[in-house]
Amino acid sequence: MIERLEFILALARERHFGRAAQFCNVSQQTLSAGVKQLEERLGVMLVQRGSRFQGFTPEGERVLDWARRIVGDARAMREEVASLRRGLSGTLRLAAIPTATPVVAALTTPFRARHPEVRFSVQSTTSGEIRRLIADLEIDAGITYLENEPLGRLIAVPLYREHYRLLTAVDGIFGAREAVTWEEVGRIPLCLLTPDMQNRRIVDRHLGTVGGVSAPLLESNSMVVLLSHVRTAQWASVMPAIVADTFRLGERIRSVPIVAPDVSHLIGLVVAEREPMTSLCAALIVEARAAAQRIAQDIDAL
Repeated sequence: MIERLEFILALARERHFGRAAQFCNVSQQTLSAGVKQLEERLGVMLVQRGSRFQGFTPEGERVLDWARRIVGDARAMREEVASLRRGLSGTLRLAAIPTATPVVAALTTPFRARHPEVRFSVQSTTSGEIRRLIADLEIDAGITYLENEPLGRLIAVPLYREHYRLLTAVDGIFGAREAVTWEEVGRIPLCLLTPDMQNRRIVDRHLGTVGGVSAPLLESNSMVVLLSHVRTAQWASVMPAIVADTFRLGERIRSVPIVAPDVSHLIGLVVAEREPMTSLCAALIVEARAAAQRIAQDIDAL
């Protein structure tokens, strides 16, 4: 039963029978037969079939919800038994929004010191994708915004508040200022994250409240791409203070606080709301709570 539930979870993720079979390391015939057997056992059609995958039936969508719970609980049980025998081990899968990637090491480094048998997988992606990855059991936890958009059934541990800076050349526009307003930022051309990123939506919203309009000459989903352009001293950008400080832009670039208003947004760790929780996630929550004060103090010192 668990294997067949994993088949439909893979199908929900890949939206394609062949890719789902490849993800599960089985043949497409085996996957299709497993889904068919599950349908026969439950007495309902789960998948809308045609020449290609067309989606799930309403009954299939409900089974997907149950599959996520059942498969998640089964994995939690296996982890719990393994940890009782040899301590925490395995791979902790994390995802973080791009602007929060500088704080990942503040969690993984002390976690590894306490649990040396644990390995890590870290990816950078959007806040919406983090919610999907957790729901589909593809990651164990995420670091994302906590206040601006609905989190769903997630447990959240606040880590720090994100404050904003204008990154500009020392001899460029506003390069000699001690602070700038959001209205002033809205008047200059910028390079910004892409609109699918929540940070970009936050920037656009704050510029909109003061009558400004973001006019990016360049958009990217990579903080490295934006920072490399700012380093040329020919571009300006809006970034969180922690990003500006972490990458040490050098003497030619200024990190100017954006005020009027001085806004901030809460960033935190999120994990699935599931009982029993996996041992890895439970230990990560403990680590996040211990690290939160230290991270917040580092941010305040910027």
